[in-house]
Amino acid sequence: LPRRLGAELGKSVVYQETNGETRVEIKESVRGQDIFIIQTIPRDVNTAVMELLIMAYALKTSCARNIIGVIPYFPYSKQSKMRKRGSIVCKLLASMLAKAGLTHIITMDLHQKEIQGFFSFPVDNLRASPFLLQYIQEEIPDYRNAIIVAKSPDAAKRAQSYAERLRLGLAVIHGEAQCTEQDMDDGRHSPPMVKNATVHPGLELPLMMAKEKPPITVVGDVGGRIAIIVDDIIDDVESFVAAAEILKERGAYKIFVMATHGLLSADAPRLIEESSIDEVVVTNTVPHEVQKLQCPKIKTVDISLILSEAIRRIHNGESMAYLFRNITVDD
Repeated sequence: LPRRLGAELGKSVVYQETNGETRVEIKESVRGQDIFIIQTIPRDVNTAVMELLIMAYALKTSCARNIIGVIPYFPYSKQSKMRKRGSIVCKLLASMLAKAGLTHIITMDLHQKEIQGFFSFPVDNLRASPFLLQYIQEEIPDYRNAIIVAKSPDAAKRAQSYAERLRLGLAVIHGEAQCTEQDMDDGRHSPPMVKNATVHPGLELPLMMAKEKPPITVVGDVGGRIAIIVDDIIDDVESFVAAAEILKERGAYKIFVMATHGLLSADAPRLIEESSIDEVVVTNTVPHEVQKLQCPKIKTVDISLILSEAIRRIHNGESMAYLFRNITVDD
């Protein structure tokens, strides 16, 4: 990014002491300056978050004018809904970043767009869809014979947005086991720890029918087509591998998976390599060089251009509207 902007990286040192504590030292004056902290999130998420917080606080106490976090993949974004007796960790992280001194954030494809409302300062949620759409048009031969696939009804809006821009058909897989979004047994339904508690007859709630997952069906014809599964995050790949198997059975002859954030945790590269998926296309919001060495099916789209342009515009006080042209709410 600094190379694209014709700037140099600021002089600072971030390291872990032998006792495991993170130490940050700013090696030049930042008084009255706009500071952009570029923080990609590697495997060790919590260390990266702590480094960001300490760096922001060090800059705040050194009288920086604005402290802008450039966080292409925002961590803990999947923990943005209440589960059992857990918490909405994403909101906690937003509050911590504000308290540490951040005044603005540039990020990409938040898992839920409503996460922007967790912050008490401006958030620019950039989109990778123009880059991924360009990849489809330029790198997939015969993409006109493709069909855009949502691997679950949750991803249907994003898939519809892609399909409309590319003038392609749409298919949705329904009945797929949703590991992350399924209705888990909620601890809030457990009885209160009160002996001889009597429930007033007037307060009895109607008994809800238990949800039953329907058998897997594909809504839309994928026979003899290239299937392009689109999503925002590829982390555990089991659901993508299962979707690819279903699409192969239904007659798709080539299967692509496209997403913004390629977390590709655990043994994801091996599972992709052994699966029916022909290519996994992700952007470089998250470092995944090691995974690419393990699995040649993984391809990378560079999005540094839009991030550097966002930094330039914010620093110069220019409008950001140009970066959001032709972007729909559903992207």
